[in-house]
Amino acid sequence: MQGTVDGFSYGLVTPLVAYLMACLGGALGLRCTTRSMLVAQSWRPGWLALGSAAIGSGIWTMHFIAMIGFTVRGTPIHYDKSMTFASLAIAIVMVGVGIFIVGYRGARGTALFTGGTLTGLGIASMHYLGMASMRLDGNLEYNTFTVGVSVLIAMGAATAALWAAGQVRGFLWSVGASLVMGLAVTGMHYTGMAALSVHLHGTGRPASGESPASLLAPMLIGPLAFLLLAGVVVMFDPLIVMGTRTVAPVERRPGVPAHAHTHHHNPHRLRFRPRRAVAHRGSRAPQNR
Repeated sequence: MQGTVDGFSYGLVTPLVAYLMACLGGALGLRCTTRSMLVAQSWRPGWLALGSAAIGSGIWTMHFIAMIGFTVRGTPIHYDKSMTFASLAIAIVMVGVGIFIVGYRGARGTALFTGGTLTGLGIASMHYLGMASMRLDGNLEYNTFTVGVSVLIAMGAATAALWAAGQVRGFLWSVGASLVMGLAVTGMHYTGMAALSVHLHGTGRPASGESPASLLAPMLIGPLAFLLLAGVVVMFDPLIVMGTRTVAPVERRPGVPAHAHTHHHNPHRLRFRPRRAVAHRGSRAPQNR
C-alpha cells in the first residue's frame, strides 16, 4: 500500500526555520573559513575546525527541523538515535575535509573542486543517513534521478560557498553567500524529499526508536548552543567583521622617521667614494707645463 507523504504538515513554519538555521550555520562557517586565511599558520586549524562544526551543525539542525513537518499518513515515525547523531558526525567530518583542503590549498582550481565536492557529498550523506534513521511501518523508496539531482545541488552549493569564502571581501559578502548557501542546502533537502515514496506494510506494528518530539530537545540544546557560541566568537572578532588582513606593526626606533619603512634601501648599495682633490689650474708643476 502506498503511503501519503506530507513534508509541510506545519505549513511554511518548518521550511522557513530550517532555512534560517542553514543560513546561520553557513554564515558562521564561511566567516571562520575566511578568518583562517587571515591569520598565522598556527591559528588556522582551529578556525577551520570551528567553521566545519558550524556548517555541519547548521545543516544537521536544518534537516531535522524540516523533518518535524514530515508525516506519513497511516503510520507514526520514529528515529534511531545512534544513527541520527552519526549523521551529525558524518556531516562535520566530511565538510571539515573539504574546508581544510580549501583553507590550505586556496579556493581555486583543483582544490576548490575537490573541497566543494567533498563538502557537498557530506551534506548529501548527512541527509540520506538521517532519512535512513527513520523507523516506520513501511519501506522507503527513492527515485534515482531525483536523488542524483539533489546531490548535484549540494555539490554546486558547497563549491560556490567555498569560493565565496576564499574571496575575503568583507562581512556583507559572506552574508550574501550564506543566504545563497542556505537556499541551496534547503532546496537540496526538499529535492531529496521529493524523490521519496513510502510503501506501507499495513501490519499496524509500532515502530521502534525515538519520536520526533523526544529528539527535539537535544537537537535544540546541543547544536544550537554551539552555533550561539560560535556566533559570539565571530561577532566579537573585529578582523572577521572587517575582513582585512593583519599587518605587522612597524618597529619605531629613536631617530628614524615614521615614513622610513616605505623606502626599501639596500645597505650594500650605499658606498662612499672619496672626493678627488681638485687642483687649481694655475698651480701646475713646472714639469707639466
